Amino acid sequence: MQVLHIDSSILGESSASRALTREIVGRLKEQHPEAQVTYLDLAAEALPHLSGKSLARSDELEAARNATALSEFQAADVLVIGAPIYNFSIPSQLKAWIDRISVAGETFRYTASGPQGLAGGKQVIVAMARGGVSGPQGEFGESYLRFLFAFLGIEDVRFVRAEGLSISPEHRAASLAQARAAIAAVAPVQALAA
Repeated sequence: MQVLHIDSSILGESSASRALTREIVGRLKEQHPEAQVTYLDLAAEALPHLSGKSLARSDELEAARNATALSEFQAADVLVIGAPIYNFSIPSQLKAWIDRISVAGETFRYTASGPQGLAGGKQVIVAMARGGVSGPQGEFGESYLRFLFAFLGIEDVRFVRAEGLSISPEHRAASLAQARAAIAAVAPVQALAA
């Protein structure tokens, strides 16, 4: 089993989403000791934002970065993604990665009956952390990721949520404890057929 572990928080060791992704990957490794893990830290080694050169494939370095991101995504059976919410959405670093893996003809295609995802069969576990508590009117991170992965053909998308982390130290501790308890429910992953 191939696991792609992605962190995008800019908070380093203070990051709740990073702590949760480490625990999720640790649990997966306990369940599947043979699992191979590829790690991406999109804050430490950020991909540049999509540009005209990226789309035109006229820059060799950009083309190589794009090809690597796409290849790692396609090889993964399970993705564990740390997605903090900054100003109501995901970090731009994570969006830059998404732009590299959302490729017509590779991970989706257009048909006469509409778009068709080509990346099915994967499982995605997202560790989402936010300082506040969002209702449906102010939630653009989880809904965006659900739509994106469905568009790419991935149906098995699970979320571990830690919310209200900036309300108080007590609220942070309680929310992280709830998120850690939720890992047991979302992290049991069946070995996927090769």
